[in-house]
Amino acid sequence: MTNNAKGLALTSLGVFIMSLESLFIKFTTVSPFLFSFYIGIFMFISMISTFLFKEKAVLKKALNTNLPMMIVCAILMGTSNIFFITAVKTTTVANVVIIFSTAALFSALFAYLFYKEKITKNIIIASFFMFVGLFIIFNDKLEIGSIEGNIYALFCTALFATSYVLLSRYKDMNRVILTAFSGLALSIIAFFFCDELAIDFKTLTVVMIMGLLISPISRVLLGTGAKYIRASEVSLLMIIETIMAPIWVWIFLNEVPSSYTFIGGSIIIATLIINSIYTLKKEN
Repeated sequence: MTNNAKGLALTSLGVFIMSLESLFIKFTTVSPFLFSFYIGIFMFISMISTFLFKEKAVLKKALNTNLPMMIVCAILMGTSNIFFITAVKTTTVANVVIIFSTAALFSALFAYLFYKEKITKNIIIASFFMFVGLFIIFNDKLEIGSIEGNIYALFCTALFATSYVLLSRYKDMNRVILTAFSGLALSIIAFFFCDELAIDFKTLTVVMIMGLLISPISRVLLGTGAKYIRASEVSLLMIIETIMAPIWVWIFLNEVPSSYTFIGGSIIIATLIINSIYTLKKEN
């Protein structure tokens, strides 16, 4: 398997797992900051615990590799997570995912501004069809919702894209430690906005599953995938979440996707397949 194919596979799997997050967030009724505080703790524990069975030299090397940039990316990712959780709780999931899908354009723009990375024609064309598919999916579901929530989603998208553009240039940065640090940053930032830290058992269980499994695993896969493909390609694959989020809600909350979802989803999936095949052939 080529590095590009590996990057596409890891990133796609990471996004697929991450698509469960909106559903888990919707299952709870606690404040977004309390949710963020606990999920950050569990993310940190799950990732840092992987080093308990390794030699100290491995951890030391991981911490000494691009540590300043690792801290910057961790803060960006942690803050992005807070905005995402807050957005899901203050506006519709449809609003959040459609705004988040613009990460591909943010990523391409930031990569050009930061590193003068060329915006390829296939990314431009794929982005166009991506938005066509999204328009079809959400033309009868995208509500005005909370303006505040929409702004949170926009901030989340911009910070997410920025972090992965930076990560694309630091391929030797340890993704497990980065994910642990992002969880720590998430928890520390959220702590200052929490009115209380009391949490019920049901919510704690949901947060544990998301914090110990879903969020850290998806972040590690995404971060690792970014080592092998362009930042704009990583963000483009994030569209998988836009397709899957309504499906998870349909399965677990009994919200049946409309015909628009199937039509628009088909366009998006076809675009992803064609773009991926084109990229693979170009790399070879």
